[in-house]
Amino acid sequence: MLLHKILRYKAGSILLLLLLSSSMLVACAGNMREQPHIVPYEESDFFPDKLSARQPPAHTIARGQLDDDPILYGPMGTPTPSQGSASASQDVYPFAITKEVLERGQERFNIYCSPCHGRAGDGNGMIVKRGYKHPPSFYEQRLINAPASHFFDVITNGFGSMPDYKAQVAPQDRWAIIAYIRALQLSHNATIQDVPADKRGELEK
Repeated sequence: MLLHKILRYKAGSILLLLLLSSSMLVACAGNMREQPHIVPYEESDFFPDKLSARQPPAHTIARGQLDDDPILYGPMGTPTPSQGSASASQDVYPFAITKEVLERGQERFNIYCSPCHGRAGDGNGMIVKRGYKHPPSFYEQRLINAPASHFFDVITNGFGSMPDYKAQVAPQDRWAIIAYIRALQLSHNATIQDVPADKRGELEK
C-alpha cells in the first residue's frame, strides 16, 4: 500500500513538472514574427498619404554622422591672396601623422590617384598614356605652397576635369592621402642631410 502511494506521488510530480515545462515553451512560439508589419515600399493605410516609409524630421542626423570636426570634415579651403600661401610645415591635420597613416595614404593614393597623377605624383599616370589630359605634377611650386586644405577641397569637390572623390574616399583617408602627397613633395628634392643620421646608413648600402 505504501509503495503504491509513493508511485502515485512520483507520477503526479513528474506530470506536474511536464506541465510546467510545456507552459514555458509557449514563449518560444514564433507569433511575434507573424505580427502585422509593412513590407518596404508597400502602401500603408495607417498614414493619410499612404506612404509606409516616413520622411525623417528636419535636421535629423544619423548616428555617427555628426561631422562636427571643422578640420576633419570641412577645412575652409585655400587661403585668399591676402592671406598668402601655406607650406607643408604649416599644415594642420586632424590627427597625428604616423607611419601607419602614411602607409594608408600611399595605399589609397595608389588606388585612386595614381591612374591620373602617377605613383610618383609627377602627373604621368596611365590615363596620360591613353591620350587623356595631363594632370598637374605635385612638384609644381604652387602645389608645394598650397595648404593641405586645398588638396582636401579638391578631393572632396573635384577641380577642373577631375571629378570629386568624396563618395569613394572617406575624410580620414583624404587626410592620409594628403600626408602622403606631402611626403612625396618632401622627398623630391631631398638630400642625404635631410635623413636622420641613424637612418642614413640604410640608404647608402
